[in-house]
Amino acid sequence: MNYPDFTPRGYEVIRELGRNREGGRIAWLASQLQTGQQVVIKQFCFAQTGSSWSAYKEHEREIQVLRGLKHPGIPEYLGAFATDDGFCLVQEYKNAQSLAVQRSFDPEEIKHIAVKVLEILVYLQNRIPPVIHRDVKPENILVDDQLNVYLIDFGMSRIGSQEVAASSVFQGTPGFIPPEQLRKPTEGSDLYGLGATLICLLTGKKSTQIQELTDEDDPYVIHFRDLLPRLSVRFLGWLELMVKPRLKERFADAQTALQALTPLDVVRVPEVKLSTLVLEFRATRIGERLKQPIQVVNTMSETLLEGKWEVAPHTQDPPHTPDSHSWIVVSPREFKGNEINCDIWVDTSKLMADKFYERRLWLRSNADVEVHSLTVRVKTAPLPIERRSVPYRELVGSLLSFAGLGYAGYVFVPLIWAGFWVEILTGFWAAILTLIGIATGAGIGIGFGIGIGIGFGIGGAIGFGIGIGIGGAIGFGIGFGIGGAIVAGIVAGIVAGNEAGIGIGIGIGTWIAAGIGIVIGIVIEPVIGAGIGAGIGAVIGTWVAAGIGIVIEPMIKPVIKFGGKKLGLFTAGLGISSGIAVAVGMLHPYILLALLATGLPFVTMLLYPPIQRRRLIAQYRRSEEHLIAP
Repeated sequence: MNYPDFTPRGYEVIRELGRNREGGRIAWLASQLQTGQQVVIKQFCFAQTGSSWSAYKEHEREIQVLRGLKHPGIPEYLGAFATDDGFCLVQEYKNAQSLAVQRSFDPEEIKHIAVKVLEILVYLQNRIPPVIHRDVKPENILVDDQLNVYLIDFGMSRIGSQEVAASSVFQGTPGFIPPEQLRKPTEGSDLYGLGATLICLLTGKKSTQIQELTDEDDPYVIHFRDLLPRLSVRFLGWLELMVKPRLKERFADAQTALQALTPLDVVRVPEVKLSTLVLEFRATRIGERLKQPIQVVNTMSETLLEGKWEVAPHTQDPPHTPDSHSWIVVSPREFKGNEINCDIWVDTSKLMADKFYERRLWLRSNADVEVHSLTVRVKTAPLPIERRSVPYRELVGSLLSFAGLGYAGYVFVPLIWAGFWVEILTGFWAAILTLIGIATGAGIGIGFGIGIGIGFGIGGAIGFGIGIGIGGAIGFGIGFGIGGAIVAGIVAGIVAGNEAGIGIGIGIGTWIAAGIGIVIGIVIEPVIGAGIGAGIGAVIGTWVAAGIGIVIEPMIKPVIKFGGKKLGLFTAGLGISSGIAVAVGMLHPYILLALLATGLPFVTMLLYPPIQRRRLIAQYRRSEEHLIAP
C-alpha cells in the first residue's frame, strides 16, 4: 500500500487507521522521526471532494481554538501542515479502540463511560466560547483496556456562534443527531448523541442499527426500555431524558446530566418496605424478656434482597460489635429473600426499672437506600415498691371529722358536770366493762378477735387498776374510756375477724365512751369538779386503750397495713381533744397530753409512708448502679 510521504514534515506513516471517503478524510498512525512518539495524522483532501480552499481557512480558525484544549479525555493537538490537495492535523495517539468495535461492557462500566464523556463535554461547554462537538457517536469515543475514555474527531465542531466547521452538506450521523442540530445546535445537542451511543452499548446494537429502535412516525424517538428489563427504573428514566427529541424536555447541558447520573444505580436494585418504623415495648415485671415481630418486604420484582441488622451505637450502651448487642437481639440478623419475618428481642433484666429507653436499629442492604432505620422504644417495669397515692377522700373526711368533733368537744364539755358520787357509779361501769373485755378477749379464738380482745382487755385492766389506785375523776375517766372501747372492739373483732374490725372497734369504742360520758355529765351536772375530770379521763383512757391495742396487734398478725381506719381514729381523738382544749384552756396538762397523744400519730401516719417510699426507692436505685442507663 502506498502511504503518503510526510518525512519532510518530520513524520513517517506506519499504517492507516481509517478513512471517510465522502468527506475526504484519512487517519494515519505515524511516528515522529526525532522523538519516536506515535501520533495520529488526519489528512484532509479538499481537492478530492470538490471543496474550495476556503474550507481550509475555516479549519484553520478552528485549529486556533483547539490548540487551547487541555483535557486528559481529548487527544492533544500537536500541530498542522499544508499538503498539495489539503492539509494535515497532527494529534496525540491513544492506544484505544472506538466503541464501534464490538466489545462487552457490563452496566456499571457503561455508566463509567457515560460519566467520563459527560466530564469531557462539561469541559468543552464551560470554555469561552463553548465548544459543541456535534458528532458524538460510538466511532468518535475511544475506550482502552483500563476504561480510559477519549473523545475524538472535532471536524464537525461548532465554536460559539461560528458557522458549522465542516461541509455544509454533511450535518452528522443519522440516529445520533437531534432535530435542532439542523438549525442551531446548543449545549444540549451533544447529549442526544451520547444517549443514543449508550443505548447501542446497553442493547448490543451497532451504530448502523440504531434506526431499528426509532419510531416509524418519528425517527428521533428511540424505543429501548422494554429491551432492558434488569436495569434500574431511575437510570432508564435518565436515559430517556438524554434522547428526548424536544430540546426543552432534554437536560439543559452536560453538567446537569452529569449531576443527575452520578447517584444512580444502573442495575435494578431491591426496594425495602418495613411493616413499621417504630417498635414499642412495655414490661410488666422486672427482668422480663420481650419480643415483637417486624416484616421486611422487597417491592422490586426480579431482584433479590440481601440485608443484615445491627444496633446503632449509643453512649449508654456497653461497647458492642454489629454482630452482638448487650440487650437487643434480632433474629434472623442476616437474611436473603423478598419477604422476611424478623423478631426483635429485648432483655429488660439489664435495664433499670421504671425508665424509658430509645435505641435505633439499622438495616443495611443492597436496596436502593443502603441503610433503613427502625426505632425501638422500651418502657421498663414499674419499681417493685408499692406506690401509695395521696388519700384525698380520707384527708378531706379527716379534716371534716376533726372540725365536727372539735366543735362537739367545745360545746359539750361545759355540760359535763358531775358529783363525786358519780365516780363510784362510773367506776362500777368501768369495772364491769373491763371484766367483760378480759373474759371475752380470753374466750375468742377466731380472726382478729384474739388480738383485739387481748389488747383491749389488758388495756381495760390497766385502766381499771389506775382508776382504783388514783381515785377521783381522772382515774374514773381512764377506766370508763377503756371499758367503752373494749366492748366495741371485741364485738367488731368477732364479727369482722380482720383488720377492718380493729378500726371499726376502736372508732365505735371512742364514740361509746364519749357518748356515755356526755349523757352522765348532763344528768349529774350539779357536781362540777368531778365532771371535768370525767371528760378528760374519757379521752385519755380511750387513747391508752387504742395504743395498747395497736402495739399488741402486730404480734397477732405480722402484716398490718396502715390505712384510713387508723387515720380516722386519730382524727376523732384529735378533734375531741382540740375541742376540749378550746373549752378549758390549752395550758391544762391533761389537755396537752391528749393533744400530743393524738396529734403525733396523726401527723406520723400522713408523713411516714411517702418518706419511707422515697427511702426504699433510693436503696433500690443504688442496687441498679451496674445496670444500663436510658
